[in-house]
Amino acid sequence: MIVNPKGKSIIKVETEWLGRKLTLEVNRLGFRSTAAVLVTYGETVVLGTAMVGEKPVQLDYFPLSVDYEEKFYAAGKISGSRFIKREGRPSDEAILIGRLIDRPIRPLFPKGYRQEVQVVATVLSMDPAFRPDMVAMIAASAALHLTGTPFDGPVGGLRIGRVGGEFKAFLNAEEREASDLDLVVAGVGGGVTMVEAGAKEVAEEVIIEGLEWALENIQPALALQDELKMKVKPELTPYELVLPDAKIQEEVDAWVAGKLGKGIRKSYPERNDLVQRLRTEFHEAMTRQIEVESTEALSEDATFSEAKAQYQLVREQYDEAFTNAIHKDVRRGIVEDGERPDGRKLEEIRELSSEVGVLPRVHGSSIFTRGVTQALNIVTLAPLSYAQIVDTMEVTDGERRYMHHYNAPGWTVGEVQRLRSAGRREIGHGYLAERALMGVLPTAEEFPYAIRSVTEIMSQNGSTSQAAVCSSTMALMDAGVPIKRPVSGIAMGLMMDGDKSYVLSDIADAEDFAGDMDFKCAGTTEGVTAMQMDMKVHGLPIEVLKKAILQSRPGRHAILDHMVGVIGAPRAELSPYAPRIEKIMVNPDKIGTIIGKGGETINKITSETGAMVDINDDGLVTVAGTDAAAIEKAVQWIKGLVEEPEVGKTYRGKVVGIKDFGAFVQILPGTDGMLHISRLSDKRVDKVEDVLKMGQEVNVLLEAIDDKGRLALTMKGVKQ
Repeated sequence: MIVNPKGKSIIKVETEWLGRKLTLEVNRLGFRSTAAVLVTYGETVVLGTAMVGEKPVQLDYFPLSVDYEEKFYAAGKISGSRFIKREGRPSDEAILIGRLIDRPIRPLFPKGYRQEVQVVATVLSMDPAFRPDMVAMIAASAALHLTGTPFDGPVGGLRIGRVGGEFKAFLNAEEREASDLDLVVAGVGGGVTMVEAGAKEVAEEVIIEGLEWALENIQPALALQDELKMKVKPELTPYELVLPDAKIQEEVDAWVAGKLGKGIRKSYPERNDLVQRLRTEFHEAMTRQIEVESTEALSEDATFSEAKAQYQLVREQYDEAFTNAIHKDVRRGIVEDGERPDGRKLEEIRELSSEVGVLPRVHGSSIFTRGVTQALNIVTLAPLSYAQIVDTMEVTDGERRYMHHYNAPGWTVGEVQRLRSAGRREIGHGYLAERALMGVLPTAEEFPYAIRSVTEIMSQNGSTSQAAVCSSTMALMDAGVPIKRPVSGIAMGLMMDGDKSYVLSDIADAEDFAGDMDFKCAGTTEGVTAMQMDMKVHGLPIEVLKKAILQSRPGRHAILDHMVGVIGAPRAELSPYAPRIEKIMVNPDKIGTIIGKGGETINKITSETGAMVDINDDGLVTVAGTDAAAIEKAVQWIKGLVEEPEVGKTYRGKVVGIKDFGAFVQILPGTDGMLHISRLSDKRVDKVEDVLKMGQEVNVLLEAIDDKGRLALTMKGVKQ
């Protein structure tokens, strides 16, 4: 029995939820955290902890960090890495799940909240029947719900699929493989707060149905968190919101009056330059005003330098107030004039331009430009052995044959930033683009290559993740990868004015920052392949999301028409610099023959031919190299090793044994047949040695294979 050192008794609530018992407990673990909730669902156990700083920190953003911790012991595993056995840097998968939990939580804190908040969801036990990520989301939300902070939760989430036309949550591995949809939905009582999806060209209407199903089935998990909070009765902690002073906002609004509106509704980048120039003029005007006021009040104690120093202290508030004024102007233009910051109509897409084959030595390349947003993509092909081994708590001996990586250095937004390894945003954008293409890639049997697609963002002004989708699609086709259909992507925005919604196609930065939703959708002419929605308000009803999803389709198709006009289909030939790969399907029982004792045979093949040989457990053998003759030599060698004897076929064999009754002839590597003395010739033969010698090569016909697998050969009627 656990004894709580604070003298608090364990509080436990539970309910039946989607076929299993969901249990939430407090006061059992994590005594010194602000709040800790142990969540059990099936045999999955996740500890959610939340820590809240005592004072606001001096930052211009909400310092919330959300982490998802994989523990290999939870799945009864030790890391497969030869050198590292303890958990270290989180895997990309763990980072992505941390982002999934973070995104629906962050907008539920009030604007201006600056207390430092850290949330950690740690998987302690993992039921192999389903993924633990949504249990972790509940654990994180439940812990925050008990901190006494102004968290407007709780949040619940479900990962659902569609098997046999029916929606289902907590799918097992076989069901996930059979599902044409992988949809994550997070919500609060009033609506949806986050959506992420990967799909196999699923219709938009199906995804809308999935949202409705998920939101309905999230409600019991929300109710259980509220029940726990009622029993715990957490004390509300005092806090201060860091917001521009009302007088400062009034002062800024008065200064910008008449300077915004149609005067700065220009296409990008001209609009960005106008806004930056206006911001500079504003701060200069504030400084001049202080100088004038100080000169008029020389008798007062405050000098100009002191007044200027005081202004510098509140400059951040003035700057935030100026940004607020810009955002209000963006919203006003859309709601009142139906006109966007760059003068476009609500469904209008920015100017598009693209090209392919832009880099001479790479296997495939493209540049996709939408307005000021630009993405360069490079595709590299390699043998299957170059696939990435995935070593996580959830996946056993997994591999990523297709990898998409996304990079966006500081100069792409006009800033000086230190170069660093990929952060959470880069990993998330890369994964979204990767999911968008997964459903249209050829199988390993159809195209036996490992594929790496790298998007180098050249310029950012909104929707770079979808530019990555478009540029990756074109570069894959330029590389000759036989994708089923091209994929395009678009980012949508939303402005809510009371109950009325304004949906924007192809949003740029200004609309993203001022808007209420960022929605990205990628797909083909046949349906959706990936989707991501982040709400900046406290939950949106399904009807509003439906409008945005359906409006994304024509915009996505318009972008796709542009891409197909640049490159209409995958190239028929690979780049001359890409490796050539031949594939052979063999009986898995023959794999050992190809490898040989201690790898002797396969090493001999590679060393003598110069080709690279890879073997999968299912019997797929790939032979790669840049020399066609070397590949052909290795292929014929392997075929000879694995070929099955065929009755009625003539073989060139080697005599490997002579007996009084006949000879043994090797017709295939490791396969001998009996050539009886009576089958040596049309004439009578008294002694085998009169016709054959050890090591002699002869043509023989395979006459029969008996029920014990023994081969009967003949030389009668066979031309030598």
